[in-house]
Amino acid sequence: MKKIISKILLAIFILPSTIFAYSPYLIPGGDNLAIQVRSNGILVVGLYDIDGVYPAMDAGIKIGDTILKINDSEVKSIDELISKINKNELNIEYKRDEKIYKTTLRPIKKDGILKTGIYVKDEITGIGTLTYIDPETNIYGALGHEIIETNTGIMLEVSEGNIYSSDVINIERSSNGTPGSKIANLNFNDSKGNILENTNKGIFGKYLSKLPNKKTYKVGDISDIKLGNAKILTVINENEINEYDINIIKVTPNDTKNILFEITDKKLLDKTGGVIQGMSGSPIIQGDYIIGAVTHVVVDDPKKGYGIWIVNMLKEGEN
Repeated sequence: MKKIISKILLAIFILPSTIFAYSPYLIPGGDNLAIQVRSNGILVVGLYDIDGVYPAMDAGIKIGDTILKINDSEVKSIDELISKINKNELNIEYKRDEKIYKTTLRPIKKDGILKTGIYVKDEITGIGTLTYIDPETNIYGALGHEIIETNTGIMLEVSEGNIYSSDVINIERSSNGTPGSKIANLNFNDSKGNILENTNKGIFGKYLSKLPNKKTYKVGDISDIKLGNAKILTVINENEINEYDINIIKVTPNDTKNILFEITDKKLLDKTGGVIQGMSGSPIIQGDYIIGAVTHVVVDDPKKGYGIWIVNMLKEGEN
């Protein structure tokens, strides 16, 4: 009898580690967001020569590297980096593929200015769509994919960031082979939350503004997703969220591209031509379930797109 009781107690103790903390009901998004993130370090996005000499290249620095320190002092912004370029020899610590390296870079003086031969970036600004807010934890998810620095194609390692409201003022339509885009005004005086994570399943943080008074939707398990009719919530004019019809073609339980769909809503197709940039994160609703979020356009057929399964985003948002 004692042995049986001990096994039961062990099972009870272990069970909670497999239970996720997100709410079974979510507040749907659809809101157009302004996104601003600061990188963890200074990202090298280009190299240039000074009178035929490439000092950064000669030091072994490549596009995509992240500069962490100069002369043993941390640099977290471009202004800090510029303030350190005051010697003819710079000891640089940088990161590449999660490994730390050190090198010596010798700037070249031209027109009285020491030049390093490096183009850098410390911040990215863009737009996307809010997917959900968990009303119990105030954790939100958006985009459904990572923020990538366009020059390098590298996922940005975020040190801090925020989401803000934004208003869509124009649409560049998608056509076969050319994805379109939302054009928006970014309201940096209207912060909605912080950004704590940037992952291949979206951006996540705390929603710090007042929670919207909306109908909540049950979290859809993959077994709840059916082929056929569904809707997406998104903004194509100012800040007005509307529902648009889609048809789910295929469901695949992989890491990110879980749902293949086609836009069938004539009004949306007339306005956008299909899936467009800035639509990423638009929640996918089927019946009383929130089942996923728009993530990618099929470039050669922009009426079609991919979505991520909502539970994949929720699990990532808990980390």
